[in-house]
Amino acid sequence: MKKRFIGNLEVSSIGLGCMGFSHGYGSIPERNESIRLMQQAFDLGCTFFDTAEGYANGSNEELVGEALKPIRDKVILSTKFIIEKDDFSKESTMQQVRTHVEASLKRLGTDRIDLYYQHRVNKDIPVEEVAFSMGELIKEGKILAWGQSQATEDEIRRAHAVTPLTAIQSEYSIMERMFEKDVIPTCEELGIGFVPFSPLASGFLSGKISKDTKYEGDDVRRVISRFDRDNLIANQPLLELITQVAKSKDATPAQISLAWMLYKKDFIVPIPGSRKIERIQENLGAADVKLSDDEFNQIEKELENIKIHGNRTDEDIAKLKEM
Repeated sequence: MKKRFIGNLEVSSIGLGCMGFSHGYGSIPERNESIRLMQQAFDLGCTFFDTAEGYANGSNEELVGEALKPIRDKVILSTKFIIEKDDFSKESTMQQVRTHVEASLKRLGTDRIDLYYQHRVNKDIPVEEVAFSMGELIKEGKILAWGQSQATEDEIRRAHAVTPLTAIQSEYSIMERMFEKDVIPTCEELGIGFVPFSPLASGFLSGKISKDTKYEGDDVRRVISRFDRDNLIANQPLLELITQVAKSKDATPAQISLAWMLYKKDFIVPIPGSRKIERIQENLGAADVKLSDDEFNQIEKELENIKIHGNRTDEDIAKLKEM
């Protein structure tokens, strides 16, 4: 597995998003199977694992911590905290952040978090306060680096000026390119890594989802608009494009989607999630799929004529709680 740097952290060029082992996409594997899959991902070269305190109310952190315990010093472990608007109190930001990090450290069973993200930027808390708090945690050795998720260019610049950011984790895929205009260029300018979540658009780019696919339970695709039947049909031209390229490269649509992203910038490290070993092998194998300049440019040219229907928003995903 080839390596990349996000900030000063060296990681595998493709990581593993671990949320799906606990929730978010319907039925989950048995606990021991999830642990085995994460350890197999490491055996395949993955050294970058992502979780969050909010995934299954902290139980995903416990699961990931258990899986990575035998190899803890050989991997980069990232997790995320979130201070909801309604939770913000008169306590100092530092006190609140400390409460979150201590809880995560305990659940993960580790003495430090390699990369600690603010899961979403709370508009009621100045980013400078959060950045200062992260700097204090870095001094104490509780975290090695920090980042933001779904942050704007302004929020990145303001936070980075206080305590340099190591990574921005935000949604990015061949279907969702809104951060190409300002955030990714800002990351490049400031030496910040960019870590795309949902790099396969919640599975759409795998080519294995049809207009008749059914979603149950806490599967976020029940409420993500790009999975509406009409949008699935309307987005087929994109799937046809990457499938055509995949055939010419003896690869899969998912691998082409990830290879396209890896070609973009050398500080981009996607974290696709999967709960089957064949999918993990496929995704990590994308690191060996090389697009030529001509192939990449042809994809970009074709994308200019393809309109994407539907999207993925936090507001839509929140609707799951009401279903």
